[in-house]
Amino acid sequence: MRVVSVALLSLWLTTAIVAQGPSKPAQTPTARPEGNLAQIMRGILFPNSNNIFATQQKTPAEVEKMDVSPGSEFADVYVGWQVIENSALALSESANLISIPGRLCANGKPVPVQRPDWIKFTQGLREAGLAAYKAAQTKNQDNMIEASGVVAEACENCHAVYREKPDLSSRCMP
Repeated sequence: MRVVSVALLSLWLTTAIVAQGPSKPAQTPTARPEGNLAQIMRGILFPNSNNIFATQQKTPAEVEKMDVSPGSEFADVYVGWQVIENSALALSESANLISIPGRLCANGKPVPVQRPDWIKFTQGLREAGLAAYKAAQTKNQDNMIEASGVVAEACENCHAVYREKPDLSSRCMP
């Protein structure tokens, strides 16, 4: 009886697998832009870089209670140094987001993701975010002041070429 049960189970499993057809490998999601460059800047880069810059005036260790009011320094579910570590990683990871082909600037022009200077600037952003992350891990305000300078320089390098334009329609144009 046991042999018959095993044989029937085996036959049933084989039939079920064949009926399903060949298994398909999981699809890797394709990165595609959803927001324009200004939206990514305003939603991710500005608030997170502001957290990094705020460490020049106040150490995150001083912030002990959660403050979720809009515009508050270190406002998050997390408090203190963890917010700064998260902000630094958000900056670093944002380099990937602003490098996705097909993303548009607010004026409808394509983000110049293939230009050598854009690639250099996004790499600078990635490195600045990692420098701020390493500094935040030390929980040392002097290290954060230094890292803030690295972040500010990375931002300025790109903004000087692509953002600071007298005519908004010429943004994203070198």
